[in-house]
Amino acid sequence: MSAPSYAAVLRIPHASRTFGAALLGRLSYGMVPLSLLLSVRDATGSYAAAGAAMACFGATSVTLSPVRAGFIDRHGPRRALPPMAAAYAVLLAALGLVTAGGGAGAAGLTALAAAAGASTPPLGPVMRVLWSDLVPPGLLPRAYSLDSVAEELLLVTGPLLVGAIVTVAPATVGLGMGAGLILGGTLALVTSPAASAGKGSRATTGRAAGPTPGVLRGNRPMKQAVIGVAGVGVCLGALHLLVVAFADEHDAAGLVPWILAAMSAGSAVGGLAYGAVAWRAPGTRRLPVLAGALGLLLAATGLAPHPYVLLGCAALFGVFVAPGITTAYLIAEESAAPGSRTKAGAWVNTALNAGSSTATAATGLLIDNAPLPLCYALAALPAVLAALTLVVVAARSRTRTSSAAVSSA
Repeated sequence: MSAPSYAAVLRIPHASRTFGAALLGRLSYGMVPLSLLLSVRDATGSYAAAGAAMACFGATSVTLSPVRAGFIDRHGPRRALPPMAAAYAVLLAALGLVTAGGGAGAAGLTALAAAAGASTPPLGPVMRVLWSDLVPPGLLPRAYSLDSVAEELLLVTGPLLVGAIVTVAPATVGLGMGAGLILGGTLALVTSPAASAGKGSRATTGRAAGPTPGVLRGNRPMKQAVIGVAGVGVCLGALHLLVVAFADEHDAAGLVPWILAAMSAGSAVGGLAYGAVAWRAPGTRRLPVLAGALGLLLAATGLAPHPYVLLGCAALFGVFVAPGITTAYLIAEESAAPGSRTKAGAWVNTALNAGSSTATAATGLLIDNAPLPLCYALAALPAVLAALTLVVVAARSRTRTSSAAVSSA
């Protein structure tokens, strides 16, 4: 008997409608960062001001993601998401209006950006919780793989749309579109039958409004997911900057978009292939393999003799990206308490983004002070160490379990 296809996932009642709504809103995530950067730069004439606004936007969005997700776990997506989306859309629109008028100054724009980041609705974690309610357990890896691939493609499509917009209109139009997308997508999502009061993270909780248990405390698989996906994020953040440096060194700046596109294409292929396999090994064993492979491939990529070789290496690197992210989310879903599933997914998302942001900053310092092949190797080291840590933790856990079994016998 053949395995169900990805089309079978989308044919499940309400799946296509809910997933489409989530993707519509999540397209905003691909458009807003570049639109914000360009809008603030145009308004102030300063890259430093634009960088500060982007840093604050990203910091509040990433660090407060588990808090917003916990709010959704307590109150359900239908009650919690619309106010977040409305606040986010209003703040984005305000940023667009203020930057278009050239007012508020750098400090005011940074404050507005930080407030917008703080209210970012976590549509990704919410959608993954809804997937777990919509599809049977055997199809959940396929649904998560499809979700990860689609999200990554949106993060590629968003900047391309902004690039097209700024050729005919100010970058503030991108902020306005981002506001409209997040509001429309969120409202479409929460009106889907899948997001009804009996669904989502409240489905199996005894008291919907009560406190949810800690996500990381005493939850070894969840900690493993966070460590592993942080390693994936480090590799992603480092590679983007290292590709630019490599292209500059080989006088091939025009190849940068193609190299990054090759990585995204590899990720799409890898994610879809990964989701089609019925894996026997648990996610906690697969994740260190994927994170370690990413680290080793990143280190090897630094030895590429030509940009076209780098393009091939980036495509191969991408094959492991979506599977690594998907596996971390699956571990979070499987190990989280019923009342904290959205928050568990948000912790994975936070670890991924924090690893990427930290790696980008650290890699910039490395490039200025070390040979490029060494930069690739050093950037790869955290992912390899994360993988080794997970292997050691798993081995110790198995040893303790075996010893306990022998003692009880």
